[in-house]
Amino acid sequence: MKKIYVLTVALWIGCSNITFAQTGNNDNKHITVTNKNGKQEDIDIPEGMNVDLDSLIQQYNIKTYLKPDTTCHSTDVNPTFSQDVYIDRLKKLPTIIEMPYNDVVQKFIDRYSGDLRHSVSYMLGASNFYMPIFEQALETYDLPLELKYLPVIESALNPRAVSRVGATGLWQFMINTAKRYGLEVNSLVDERCDPVKASYAAAHYLSDLYKIFDDWNLVIAAYNCGIDKVNKAIHRTKGSADYWNIYPNLPKETQGYVPAFIAANYIMNYYCDHNICPMLTELPVRTDTVVVNQNIHFEQIAGVLGINIDELRDLNPQYRTDMIDGYSEPSSIRLPSNLIGSFIDKEDSIVKYKADELLVKRDVVNVNEETVSSSHHHHYRSAASNSSSRKSSRYSRSRRSKSNHSNKKKTSKNVTIKDGDTLSEIAERNHTTVKKLKKLNNINGNTIHKGKKIKIK
Repeated sequence: MKKIYVLTVALWIGCSNITFAQTGNNDNKHITVTNKNGKQEDIDIPEGMNVDLDSLIQQYNIKTYLKPDTTCHSTDVNPTFSQDVYIDRLKKLPTIIEMPYNDVVQKFIDRYSGDLRHSVSYMLGASNFYMPIFEQALETYDLPLELKYLPVIESALNPRAVSRVGATGLWQFMINTAKRYGLEVNSLVDERCDPVKASYAAAHYLSDLYKIFDDWNLVIAAYNCGIDKVNKAIHRTKGSADYWNIYPNLPKETQGYVPAFIAANYIMNYYCDHNICPMLTELPVRTDTVVVNQNIHFEQIAGVLGINIDELRDLNPQYRTDMIDGYSEPSSIRLPSNLIGSFIDKEDSIVKYKADELLVKRDVVNVNEETVSSSHHHHYRSAASNSSSRKSSRYSRSRRSKSNHSNKKKTSKNVTIKDGDTLSEIAERNHTTVKKLKKLNNINGNTIHKGKKIKIK
């Protein structure tokens, strides 16, 4: 698989010190359409279309490299056009995948150009960084380049996005699919968040889906809900292999997924016609990667090279903690290009910097083999025996009250985090949600550590 080792920009950007407040009601998780029989029905909106931009503005590169374009003087009024205009614009898009118009597509265009217009402004700025990566990966597998807009509806171009079911990264991979396509996911690294590796994995997956369905709309639907659900919908529609025919038999979110994809293609090309100003990229950073064969902590790199540790995290979103595990296998670190030479020259100093403080995982541990003296042991047994006798008499009188107290107390439990565990897996095993786990344990983000205990309600 071809890899991109030199990027012309920082890989994670966003808006500056602006609080984005989307217009309209973002609490709606669905749109309402009228079917051919005149009946109104709700269609779920893809999760990526409900992203809260306020949560993104704390990212280092967001605050640093993306600014409002003060030369753009478009009004914040969203003009509307006749159906013929939308049909003509969709027809003019240079795509292999068909971009038909209908009422459902129109609803999603209205959502992007209305309620989500500030989100579109952000994504237009971010696209300057991400689209070349997506296009290169798609080109490698000879896929239609318009598929580069799938991450727009999947993650709103957030490499750390995590869905309610645990799908992660720009392309929203579940763990099983990610591993099937060569992405490493463990306690220290989650390559679903790596923009380059995840893009090639997504292109590979889309290529395989096309070999199954031979229809791009069905491929896009299967990317959202899975192969089995699309096949079931085809069978329920008596073998019709057309997305718009099997539409009623698809899951609610998938019913809106292809229309949302068409709308994303529309708005990313015709944003000017809707008075949407892209965010302006300032001082883009050239980046490159260097491979290491030993464990290194982000603080070691930041301390020696003088780079902001938040920028390191944003350039390397695949690392769940600040630890790069180069000892298990060679691992890459993405840095501003002007620091690559310094890293190579100072690698030994970086590895030694605060090593005793930051690299605390021990390789060897001595067991305390001190033997308890026989007299002390005898005294302990006697005391324990007497104590046991006294406790036994008390237990018969109070066991009921203790049992009742214990039952009242067991409103929650603790479980120990195992190697490879994720919040979504723990939530599924314990019949709860990631959101509840985060709230109960005051967890920000999705990083958890093996051996730690976590509360479960």
